[in-house]
Amino acid sequence: MSKLKEILDYNKTFVENKEYEKYKASKYPSKKIVILSCMDTRLTELLPRALNIKNGDVKIIKNAGAVVAHPFGSIMRSILVAIYELEANEVLVIGHHSCGMSNIDTSNTINKIIERGISKDTLSTLEYAGINLKSWLHGFGCVHDSVKESVAIIRNHPLMPKDVFIHGLIIDPETGKLEVVIDGYDK
Repeated sequence: MSKLKEILDYNKTFVENKEYEKYKASKYPSKKIVILSCMDTRLTELLPRALNIKNGDVKIIKNAGAVVAHPFGSIMRSILVAIYELEANEVLVIGHHSCGMSNIDTSNTINKIIERGISKDTLSTLEYAGINLKSWLHGFGCVHDSVKESVAIIRNHPLMPKDVFIHGLIIDPETGKLEVVIDGYDK
């Protein structure tokens, strides 16, 4: 059975049995928080449980490394929409130890891209267009520094209201223990 068919079969039963009812919530986060977290599979259930959040409490944005890579990219746009349109008034950037984006071997990743059928001509075209794949694919060396940099980008964004608290944390992906890197209340 294909993964998609397995998902669709389960979904049909889920809807028929009205299992969705226990997850009903408003689109407005009740705790008025937006969280930027890593897409690491270890955090899927651990992060909400470690923070005592349930469906409807917060907005969660996930990407590789919990990184704000560009001040006008989709991550920052999502954070601003959560603040201006969904009434969030605090932001938590939550990185984690043993992140796959920490010290990623970009040469190895580029080799995998080629092995999967992307031509060297395509890579040359990207390079000619000014895209440095090694730089673009590079993660970070230190999770503490990465969290601090993302918090700084968010905090210093020209569209960020000064009354929004921006926090930086690191979660242990094994235990769920949180470490505060930046307490946004100490501005």
